[in-house]
Amino acid sequence: MDKHTLGFKGSKIVVVAIVLLTFIHSVSILYIAIGLAETISSLFAGQALQEQVDSIAKFLLAFFIRQLTALLMQKIAYRYAETAGRELRKQLVSKLFQFGPRLVQSEGTGNVVTLVLDGIAQFRTYVELIIPRMIGTAITPIIVLGYVCWLDPVAAIILAVTMPILIIFMILLGLATKTHMGRQWKSYRLLSNHFVDSLRGLETLKVLGQSKAHSDTIERVSDSYRSATIKTLRMAFLSSFALDFFTTLSVAMVAVNLGLRLIEGDMVLYPSLLILILAPEYFLPIRMVGADYHATLKGKEAGKAIRAVIEKGEAEAVKPASSSTSVQAAEQAEWTWTKDSSLTLKDVSLKHEAEGPASLNNVDLTVQGMMKIGIIGTSGAGKSTLIDILGGFLAPSSGDVTLNGAAIESLAEEGWRQQLTYIPQQPYLFNSSLADNVRFYTPDASEKEVQQAIAAAGLEQVVARLPQGMDEVIGNGGRSLSGGQEQRVALARAFLSQRPIMLLDEPTAHLDIETEYELKETMLPLFENKLVLMATHRLHWMTEMDWVIVLEYGRIAETGTHEELLGRKGLYYEMMRMQMEGVDEG
Repeated sequence: MDKHTLGFKGSKIVVVAIVLLTFIHSVSILYIAIGLAETISSLFAGQALQEQVDSIAKFLLAFFIRQLTALLMQKIAYRYAETAGRELRKQLVSKLFQFGPRLVQSEGTGNVVTLVLDGIAQFRTYVELIIPRMIGTAITPIIVLGYVCWLDPVAAIILAVTMPILIIFMILLGLATKTHMGRQWKSYRLLSNHFVDSLRGLETLKVLGQSKAHSDTIERVSDSYRSATIKTLRMAFLSSFALDFFTTLSVAMVAVNLGLRLIEGDMVLYPSLLILILAPEYFLPIRMVGADYHATLKGKEAGKAIRAVIEKGEAEAVKPASSSTSVQAAEQAEWTWTKDSSLTLKDVSLKHEAEGPASLNNVDLTVQGMMKIGIIGTSGAGKSTLIDILGGFLAPSSGDVTLNGAAIESLAEEGWRQQLTYIPQQPYLFNSSLADNVRFYTPDASEKEVQQAIAAAGLEQVVARLPQGMDEVIGNGGRSLSGGQEQRVALARAFLSQRPIMLLDEPTAHLDIETEYELKETMLPLFENKLVLMATHRLHWMTEMDWVIVLEYGRIAETGTHEELLGRKGLYYEMMRMQMEGVDEG
């Protein structure tokens, strides 16, 4: 059983309850066997059926208790599994929201969707089955073996010797099955990501005339998953057969031994029959573990994959402790951003891997009040990483962050998030109405406020052409919008939110220049009286910025106004000249 299985709320009570019920369940098995053996042996001895009322009543009562305890254990395990599934999903979704698009991109959209939906369901099944199975395996065989030993030590020795052999065999099969299951799960994740990517790029493939050629790739990925699944099923059938074979053989050994001794007169019928009834019950818990092993293994692997995503997010959020002179984070930091607020990054570095290169290296930056800041640099310079740190999606590997004079560990706090409007390259549109998508940051906004935001973002004509107007369903499964229209939806969200800080990460990177200039006219009024941090490689935006930060290889190469940087004729000047943004080379 995985160590994290009992790490959810109420696990101790669940374990105590199932242990107690398992003990009662095991004792009821003994009384079922006793009642049945007494009845059969008495009838065999020639006694009347009417004389067996006590034995039959004992059997029926014990049988009822056994079924009742089994039902109660199932219900308790089911409720705990539901609780564990909800908590794990909450943790996963919380991490996805906390660390934003970077974490989703690194894991793959298809994989994340699979984990949230199928993975949680499989994990619930695992928790529901594994707890009563493992507790039953630890208690029932011991009670049965102890009673058999009291009846006949020879039969107890046979049972005691065969059980470890059976367990060792199961372990070997389990290791082989785990390898196959790991391959199947890996293929399943690959298939999920490939399906989502193919679905998103289907239109592009069709335009390029590659849709039919791509079918070969789809067939290859699907066949890989089919092959992994078949191998896993083959191993499952083999292990089930082997488990049934060895347990039947063990019971047969006990039966032969008892039969021979019964014939020779060394045993009487009642204890022999009682032991023979108990022998299958001795192996039943381990057989149930084997029968459910493959269902539980899939859930266990899903749980590991989910925790890996959660722990990856937590690892990215970890930052070395600040010096003793720093104050506590959220308790003393004033999150509300005003014209007098300030944010300082000092010696901030970030490494996505401990031994890997730094995406940001010793960055020193101070941001004050309401101003427009452009962040530029070549691909891989660290623009998006800096935006992710400022948005709280990533925490620095080293360095200090100070907000309004108070040192904080990261900007992932809810108070800071409430100040931000984030516009990425490709805003996500939910499968809901256009109005609901615009209300993303302000769920309680009125219809009139939504209309005003739509007008400010230049979406009025688009809405006018939609059959249902603002109530038209967009997003996956709904009416599709162009890239420019999607960005305008994101802008409408920003107009409606009125949050004081805007983070823009290459918001026009995938748009043509004509659409970008149209959006620019819409966006510039939105920047007024706000702190704007815009990462882009389109340098025509820099003439509108109050301050420009030039990044190179994860370091700040230059800072200054547009005119100051041109006058220095450094890296910024060379970048502007290469893009021919009106610099006079003479």
